[in-house]
Amino acid sequence: MNSTTVGLLVGLLLALAGIMGGFSGFFFAVLLGAAGMAIGAHRDGHLDLGAILRSRGRG
Repeated sequence: MNSTTVGLLVGLLLALAGIMGGFSGFFFAVLLGAAGMAIGAHRDGHLDLGAILRSRGRG
């Protein structure tokens, strides 16, 4: 497995461990899964989070 997949799985497992049930729990699981996937994609070199964060300061 690559870092993107591992990041997605870790984010989903953390969300399930933190919140159980309901729409808010499902939404939180999706948010943490997406965050984990983004961090994993950054580690694999598929996504450049630095460029996204640097562009926020420009006019």
